[in-house]
Amino acid sequence: MRFLTLIATIALLWLVGLFVFADRVRGLTPAAEPERADAIVALTGPSAERVNAAVRLLEHDKGDRLLISGVNPSVRRQELRALTPGSDKLFNCCVDLGFEAENTVGNAQEIGAWARSHQYKRLIVVTSDYHMPRSLLEIHSVAPELKLVPYAVETPSLDNSRWWKAAVTARRMTLEYMKYLAVLGREALHRLTGKHPERNPIAPDPSATSEASPETAG
Repeated sequence: MRFLTLIATIALLWLVGLFVFADRVRGLTPAAEPERADAIVALTGPSAERVNAAVRLLEHDKGDRLLISGVNPSVRRQELRALTPGSDKLFNCCVDLGFEAENTVGNAQEIGAWARSHQYKRLIVVTSDYHMPRSLLEIHSVAPELKLVPYAVETPSLDNSRWWKAAVTARRMTLEYMKYLAVLGREALHRLTGKHPERNPIAPDPSATSEASPETAG
């Protein structure tokens, strides 16, 4: 009986945590543009909107440079440029493309290395609303010295307060919640053991000319 009670309590806590996480995600979309930071970073994903939002922030002088992290190496720089708003001059002078990241952990490493190479201390982080909590955790894990300002791109299908009634949105929210819990657990283990993996082994290549699509990492 005690075992069943324990299982039921854990399940209840997990379920409550899921809805708290979902409520946080649904409230992340900013009502206004953020204050200016040193630079902007965008984590690529299933659509171009993350990159488009980051380029718009760069156009509005919200940072000196933009890193697009997790670019698919099969897409050339000019092809990516064609998918984004803004002037060619701004894109060519102030946008760096990172190819190495294949997931959110890689994004964080790439972003941390890039920020340190430019001596940036404050970054605006652009990614989807559901992806933002985990992204901030991962970046802080490899670069705890950075001040991170979230700028979440809204996922319309998750904005419905009854997201849990649709299989697609329920699956996306639950999967992201589980990934988020896994990162929390990993970081708790690192603190307990006093050990942490090497930080920022990935450095983006700003001079590269053959880049990728905003549909890789995330």
